[in-house]
Amino acid sequence: MGLLKRIGRSPPVREAIGFLFARYLGLVRRTNRFVTEPADAYERVGPMMPVIAAMWHGQHFMIHFAKRPKDRAVSLVSRSGDGEINAIALRHLGVRAIRGSGDRGRGRVQEKGGAQALRAMVKALEGGEMVVMTADVPKVSRRAGEGIVTLARLSGRPIVPVAVVTSRRLDFKSWDRASIGLPFGRGAIVLGDPVTVPRGAEPQALEECRLAVERELDRVHARAYALVGSRDPGARDPVAENARESGR
Repeated sequence: MGLLKRIGRSPPVREAIGFLFARYLGLVRRTNRFVTEPADAYERVGPMMPVIAAMWHGQHFMIHFAKRPKDRAVSLVSRSGDGEINAIALRHLGVRAIRGSGDRGRGRVQEKGGAQALRAMVKALEGGEMVVMTADVPKVSRRAGEGIVTLARLSGRPIVPVAVVTSRRLDFKSWDRASIGLPFGRGAIVLGDPVTVPRGAEPQALEECRLAVERELDRVHARAYALVGSRDPGARDPVAENARESGR
């Protein structure tokens, strides 16, 4: 293992990186002029709390901007090394981390802590904490997985799609099209229509709810980028989607 990798795995180094990253995100939040849509979003969502705030992968750096100071929140964070730094940053931002992640049906849910994390998230919602989680699973960008609708079914809590975008940002060419805001720009926070999953939902109903989450997340992201005068770099390509589906 190289020296840099060994240093990067050092708990004190990770703690320092997480702290500095949290401070940087605080700077981005303070120096961007944010607009929230709809204007009465929090009046609408408030009576529904605690909710499951849904995001796409790539939005995880800034999604906490949408949280009100009074809201208690937990976030699902992977067990990876990068996830450890994210968890530390979230702690400094007042968000508790639940460690674990979903899987694409490869039988590694237990290894990745998905089942344990699901139980912890249900318990958090029962205790009045909002849960923030990505709707898509690793390496499958912008396609909602079953995890988030399963959590909604088990907990009885609504899913609220959320997008947070800034006009000045860094867009990475990663699989999840990650984006991190830069200071001194404009920002948009868009909350979508809630998706409720019945506790007794059958597979077909669960699939319809999953697709509803997917569509609403695409919509709020498109709207958030439009509000800051740009186009979503991770937007779904309908032609490519149809070609991929046809080839299955």
